Amino acid sequence: MQQLPIGEQNFANLRQLKMLYVDKTESIYQLLQGSRYNFLSRPRRFGKSLTLSTIRSIFQGEEELFKGLWIENQWDWSVKHPVVHLSFNQIGYAEIGLAAALTKALRQVAADFGVEVTSATPGLLLRELILALAAKHGTVVLLIDEYDKPLIDFLNKNELSIAKENRATLKSFYSGLKDDAAQAALRFFLITGVSKFSQVSLFSDLNYLSDISLNSKYNTLVGYTQEELLQNFEDYLQLLQHKMGNVDRLALLERIRRWYNGYSWDGTERVYNPFSILLLFENLSFGDFWFKSGTPTFLINLLKEQELYVVEDMRVSGILFDSYDLENMDARALMFQTGYLTVKQYDPYRNRFTLGYPNREVEEAMNNYLIASLLNRMPVDALRPVELLEDGFLQNDLPKVITVINSLLKDLPSQLLDDKTEHFYHALVHLHFRYLGLYLESEVHTSDGRMDAVVQTPTHVYIIEFKLNVDAKVALAQIVEKQYAEKFRLIQKKIIGLGISFDTIKKAVKDWEIKEV
Repeated sequence: MQQLPIGEQNFANLRQLKMLYVDKTESIYQLLQGSRYNFLSRPRRFGKSLTLSTIRSIFQGEEELFKGLWIENQWDWSVKHPVVHLSFNQIGYAEIGLAAALTKALRQVAADFGVEVTSATPGLLLRELILALAAKHGTVVLLIDEYDKPLIDFLNKNELSIAKENRATLKSFYSGLKDDAAQAALRFFLITGVSKFSQVSLFSDLNYLSDISLNSKYNTLVGYTQEELLQNFEDYLQLLQHKMGNVDRLALLERIRRWYNGYSWDGTERVYNPFSILLLFENLSFGDFWFKSGTPTFLINLLKEQELYVVEDMRVSGILFDSYDLENMDARALMFQTGYLTVKQYDPYRNRFTLGYPNREVEEAMNNYLIASLLNRMPVDALRPVELLEDGFLQNDLPKVITVINSLLKDLPSQLLDDKTEHFYHALVHLHFRYLGLYLESEVHTSDGRMDAVVQTPTHVYIIEFKLNVDAKVALAQIVEKQYAEKFRLIQKKIIGLGISFDTIKKAVKDWEIKEV
């Protein structure tokens, strides 16, 4: 069995150590044959750095590293280019400042290639370096990885001034590439990052960049497809199947898909999170590996500020993804670009995207953090009410279910509810039932200020309506009048309507009614 390349982002090291490599060279070849100047946004730990390292080895003509890969007989290895490869994760800007770090990194590149540069500012230095390398060695390949790290590291309000200062430095830095001479000296130019900060604020001098982030041709450039999972991880799939008690193979594959697949940038093709897949096979157990690798504290706080808790099946315009800036941080765009939401559907005629959680790993962990945020609790304590709800429904014990829901409000400090509107109650219940849906078959929908939930157990279907400050009979009547039960008629289970009313004055469940429907 080949060693799993966990944490290995250097293509040459990976190949020399004969680690498992999912061959992406055909997709990379298509990229290299397209636009010469590109920008790619993808979530963290998704394979961007390894992709840039692979491109570097291609342009450096390191043919021996590509033996047996798709590109081996498709590329002219005799033509080599000087490669300037900058990773903002490695230049030490936090210690010495961004401008000084860029200056130091560029001068080191110049020294490595034996060219002399004298400019004082990073932007002028970059231009001088590119032109000098092109004059001595031929057209240059420029690869910039994690360009936005000096910004997203300082998004907290008390550090935002540092982010703005770094933004000004980056804008000046990229201005070194704006003239025709610098562009002509570049054979290929690729910038990658997590977020796409608006071109007006950062890339105004690089208006020739092609943003390929939502281009369907590159949907599978990073991440693993279903076919790649089956072709490359067969030994590990068998090992995992054995570890889990020789569970049915199709059931195992479906569980892996539900946990880690689902990322899409066109609403059609979907890929697995590579970081989570590698750790799944390393640990031979399921877990929220990717989510744990970067706790989204800033994002949770932003969602709380903007009172955005219900994010599943959210419809947005494509304009949203081009308006991302430090002064106008939209939580929806941030959740998408950082990988907590993905494209479920895309309407090209109206340029409308439907966003939602990509998979169980992300949804379970995010619901956990959102519930903890609403309740002012630690995330480790957020799951307990959901487990109690699950017990209540599995035991068909509705008084227990009501007790759990009631306790959610009773346990809250009163000041948390004093100024809360209907939206808070909806969000609180919505999140718990979404979370419950990861264990039982549960659906939650919201529209026109109302909330309904459907929970299925092995024996029952519960259709639930929630209302505020009215009699629970009103909620139950809505279930009957709108014939919500009709879609479940062919299921051989008892169908129960459950109406629940909240009293916002008493901050508790006002009453509840049930009826077999």
